[in-house]
Amino acid sequence: MIRVLLVDDQHLVRSGIAGLLGLTPDIEVVGEAASGEEAIALVGEREPDVMLLDVRMPGLGGVAVLSRLHEEGRLPPTILLTTFDDDDALLAGIRAGARGFLLKDVSLERLAADIRQVADGGLAIRPTITERVTQGVKETGAGFDCLDLPCQLTSRESEILRLMASGCNNREVAQALGTAEGTVKNQVSSILSKLGVRDRVRAVLRGIELGWI
Repeated sequence: MIRVLLVDDQHLVRSGIAGLLGLTPDIEVVGEAASGEEAIALVGEREPDVMLLDVRMPGLGGVAVLSRLHEEGRLPPTILLTTFDDDDALLAGIRAGARGFLLKDVSLERLAADIRQVADGGLAIRPTITERVTQGVKETGAGFDCLDLPCQLTSRESEILRLMASGCNNREVAQALGTAEGTVKNQVSSILSKLGVRDRVRAVLRGIELGWI
């Protein structure tokens, strides 16, 4: 069972999403928060596997919640939700550690699939969003700590990085390349080390900035 924390300042939105997710046998909404402050408290109390987080909320917004939890080392895999295309929020959220970004009018099938993807260690960023992230990174840079002169990746590591950028988790990368999942895990660790970043999202953004993806 995937435990989900739902964060949105609008009660109707929370109720609607919670009702839809209640129709899935493997996803359970274990908490609802109406503000960023409440979300931060509930992360510690409920220990969710995935957080669905509204980007725009009064007071502490979604990106600020991401940043604080990331600094405290308590950030669960998070998908940002919004009612409109917002490139600035998208890029800021991905930089702050979000694993995915979806519009609130997404279908139940897509939402459930992305929750499963993120819970399993993958990214949930659709191709059209990836294009906008790529453009944003090229224009403004990655915007986080990384090695100024990263080590060159091997051909296999470059292939894995591209698969990571497409949203694949370790198991899916292993299946695509016909290798063991443990081997992929070690290679992902090597990629993070060579790029001087601390997670998969930053590895993908750094790869985009360097033109390796």
